[in-house]
Amino acid sequence: LLISSILIQTFIMTFLAEWGNRSQILSISAAATHKIYLVIIGTVLGNVICTFLAVMGGRWLATKISVKH
Repeated sequence: LLISSILIQTFIMTFLAEWGNRSQILSISAAATHKIYLVIIGTVLGNVICTFLAVMGGRWLATKISVKH
């Protein structure tokens, strides 16, 4: 399989969760009044940093909490 199922699942989950939220509305507003490439760079960097912190926090939390099935 060229694309793993976890990649597809996380993409769909993130896409649906972000659709129409406040940050998207603010990005639309910023793009209407500022240079679009700066808005794109800012939103991509913001999302990358937030996602990185969430993933690393999740990995750290997984070492502290026992998951029992």
